[in-house]
Order: sequence, then structure tokens, then C-alpha cells
Amino acid sequence: MRIVLVEDNQMLAEGIQKVLIDEGHSVDYFIDGGRADQHLSLEGADLAIIDINLPTLDGVSITKNIRKRNQLFPIIMLTARGSTSDRVNGLDAGADDYLVKPFKMEELDARIRALSRRSINLLTKHEEIGDLIFDRNSRRIFFNNYELSLNRRELTLFEILLNKKGQYISKSFLADTQYGVGADININAVEISISRLRKILSDYKIQITTARGIGYMMTDSIQE
Repeated sequence: MRIVLVEDNQMLAEGIQKVLIDEGHSVDYFIDGGRADQHLSLEGADLAIIDINLPTLDGVSITKNIRKRNQLFPIIMLTARGSTSDRVNGLDAGADDYLVKPFKMEELDARIRALSRRSINLLTKHEEIGDLIFDRNSRRIFFNNYELSLNRRELTLFEILLNKKGQYISKSFLADTQYGVGADININAVEISISRLRKILSDYKIQITTARGIGYMMTDSIQE
């Protein structure tokens, strides 16, 4: 999942980011509210975690802008304010959930899982492609009754390509989604990941097509 985290407490943000990355998510982290809003307007997210008190643009304003743009991804608001009026303002702005600091990561994890399930319900729970079935709830891939084993990055890449099955996805988008926007990586790392995944999936009647200068697309293999 591609998560945007907007939090000006660097120590807290780095702690949240580390845990989420360890769990297989991609995290784009911003301190400045204005920059975060600009990024979200262009790139979107699968889920956003937004603090209320931020430099340049506050979290409530960011949330309102997101909803004005008809971006529907879930939003969790973070704040040290615990009053009923603050919670109401955040939810009225378009937030889906509200977490008061200090909190335990287990609670944030639970909120993320709950909102993810809500989003997943809008998609097919069991997606078939080639000879494989992907269980979106558990993020597990099956061939008949056998579970296909992929590492974390391969699974994330598979999920991204499957969600846009039949559409080309740019290399830069895949890099940003897997590693986070601005991550210090060699873009060729995406090509290596694609090559490995393509080799694995070819045994299950799935192909990943490359269009130079455009990106990658995953489809069922065309059988002669």
C-alpha cells in the first residue's frame, strides 16, 4: 500500500515510517503541509495519515482539498487535540478516522487495516489472472491450493500491476510506490524486480509486457 504521512514531529514520523515500511508499505513522508497537498494533488495515495498542526497548511485544510478534488482514498488524522469539537472538525473535513497522540503503533496499525478492508471491499476480493488467484484480504497468491511465495517487494509489485491489469504503468510510478517518492535508489532496481517477477509468473500463464518509454503492463498470456 502507498501511504502518505504528513507529520512535523520528525522523531514520531520516522518511527511510524519505519514500522510501516517493515510491514511492506511504501511511505512518502512530508513535514510541510503545502508540499504534502501539492504531492497528493498530483500523485494521490492509497491512504493518508495527516497531522492537524502543520507548517504552511494545516491538516484540516489538506483534507478538505483532497475531498474537493474528489480523491476518495482513506484519511487518518493525527493530533494532540482530543476535544470532541476537534474530532468533529476533522471528520467533517472528510477524514475517515481520528487518532489522538500519544498512541501505540498497534492502534494505528489496526486503524489502517480497518480502512484498507473498507477500500478492498470496492475491489474483487479474489482476483484471477492466468492460473493464479490473488486474495486481497490476506494478500496471498494461490495456484490451485498451493500458495505462491513472493518476497515483499515482488508481492507489492504484483499487487500494483494487478490493480491496473491491462494498463501500462510507468517505471517512475512503480519506483515511487515501492520505495517512496524521492527515495535514493537506482531506477534500474525496478527493471530487476520486473525481470524476476516476469520469470516467476511466466509459469502461470501471466505475462508482463514492456513498452519502451511508457512502462509495464500485466495481462493473461495469449495462448496459441
